[in-house]
Amino acid sequence: MDLGLDGRVALVLASTGGLGAAVATALAAEGAHVVVTGRDAGRAEALAASLPSAVGVGVDLTSPDAAATVLGATREAFGDPDVLVLNGPGPAPSRAADLDGAAARAAAETLLVPHVELVRRALPAMRARGWGRVLAIGSSGVEAPLANLTASNVGRAALAAYLKTLATEVAADGVTVNMLLPGRIATDRVAALDAAAADRQGRTVDEVQAASRASIPTGRYGEPAEFGAVGAFLCSDRASYVTGSLVRCDGGLLANL
Repeated sequence: MDLGLDGRVALVLASTGGLGAAVATALAAEGAHVVVTGRDAGRAEALAASLPSAVGVGVDLTSPDAAATVLGATREAFGDPDVLVLNGPGPAPSRAADLDGAAARAAAETLLVPHVELVRRALPAMRARGWGRVLAIGSSGVEAPLANLTASNVGRAALAAYLKTLATEVAADGVTVNMLLPGRIATDRVAALDAAAADRQGRTVDEVQAASRASIPTGRYGEPAEFGAVGAFLCSDRASYVTGSLVRCDGGLLANL
């Protein structure tokens, strides 16, 4: 299937590794010009160098000038972004009873505020040309809050509410807005969470991972490339009638409808 992404410009946040890198790689494979971003400029440039048409930009998304920096770099390299993939680092594990105002504020400043500002700045060009894609990499915790990941649950759910509201406002302009929810995908982030769970529960990492696999109907963790492929589809011309949606890529992990 031709996804209609050849020549499109895609800005992918927090894409030097994990799920962001998986989506960036999938978009590049479909012919998109990709802007890879991350706090480590060297890693961003290294991944960009491995892709057909890409540049790497080092940026801290929580800095006041982050939106101007990444959009400026995108426009300088390729023009206004057609595709904006929102992503951010997961906050540290935390229990709801232990969450304080500072941690809640930090979650918003990492997972909500910079994304709202980037969308606000990128939208006018998308609406003017009558085509645009905004895709957020979320978490299954948006639909079923995850134990011990309170800050992540709060920040990503707030972003989901904003994007759902936005989707209804821009749909008639040819701009789709969706969130892709991973389950247990084999990334460094999930490996770190498994290690933290093992330490907290007094079990080995192998035992924690075996229990996780047993809870997934497919019986395994997902591969980043599988997630990236779904992300590329949602950013494509072929997904023009999919908007305002939470789309799962979780191997059937969540039991709710």
